[in-house]
Amino acid sequence: MSAPSVPIRLPANQPAQFYRGGAAIAALRSASSGATVRAEEFGPEDWVASTTTLFGREPEGLTRLPDGRWLREAVEADPLGWLGRDHVERFGSSTALLVKLLDAGQRLPVHFHPDDEFARRHFDSHFGKTEAWIVVGTRGENPTVYAGFRESLDARTIADWVADQDAPTMLGALNAVAVEAGDTVHIPAGLPHAIGEGVFVVELQQPTDFSLTLEWRDFLGEESKGHLGLGFDTALKALDTSAWDEQRLSGLIRRTAGKGTATVDLLAPDSRPFFRADRLRPTAPLALDPSFAVLVVSEGRGRLTAESGDVHEVSTGDTWVVPHAAGEFQLDGDVTVIRCRPPAPRP
Repeated sequence: MSAPSVPIRLPANQPAQFYRGGAAIAALRSASSGATVRAEEFGPEDWVASTTTLFGREPEGLTRLPDGRWLREAVEADPLGWLGRDHVERFGSSTALLVKLLDAGQRLPVHFHPDDEFARRHFDSHFGKTEAWIVVGTRGENPTVYAGFRESLDARTIADWVADQDAPTMLGALNAVAVEAGDTVHIPAGLPHAIGEGVFVVELQQPTDFSLTLEWRDFLGEESKGHLGLGFDTALKALDTSAWDEQRLSGLIRRTAGKGTATVDLLAPDSRPFFRADRLRPTAPLALDPSFAVLVVSEGRGRLTAESGDVHEVSTGDTWVVPHAAGEFQLDGDVTVIRCRPPAPRP
């Protein structure tokens, strides 16, 4: 079956997780007539247009289209229609992207992700897990994320912290970054990090579920889930133990709330080899070029108008997947949309 030539509105897709959250997802999604939401305490992630499964839990995480097919199967059946020729020449039938809504109902554990080379060697995967966060909401006092060690550390010190499960010391070793809606943070593979309670993000990442968790005891219950079966001696080889001072850290962060143009590039330049994201607030009909894309409507109401003249109403809480075959279309209305895309097929 060929790819559809129209955007497709998607329901919520919330596989069970080990940490609490989901209230902000439920609140956002409740405004959308096209979404059914699971608001249980352990539904903190909504995997949008996902062709990725949770580690060791196939087929959990996959998106099912309204016609009953898995999105992954649909893309594999017609990669050119879904992704475009240039993308397929570079990435094959992989979308090269996973988008999530992530609502931290509690602080996440200190963890990190492997890069492409480590993932190829140890997980037989083309992709590691570089990611980025677009903060769309916060609650509580001092919403905070944590990224990078404040001082350079040796592997033995970190291994001792992990063996002792010294959570306060691990968290205290990281830079604490205050965030508000409109802030974005790029998280390179290897960088230790955590998201604080009350932070609600749209997360872009490479399409894997490889999380190596230093602080496993109070979250995962089993040490093997922390190192994904590799053993920490091996897993820690993927960890960035270097120091991230304020100047270096600033290269990962953008503050975009005050930018009022119709299109705002949201992410730090170093994210471009991995994914793209922009915030769309049309002041007049805004033309969008053909591309596989995931759209998250964060506020307002608007319209997607295809070249054929077909019109799709969009509103707060909607999530859409756009096949390349949909061609060029226009967005207009009093609406804010976060458009997430794979990396450009031509670097």
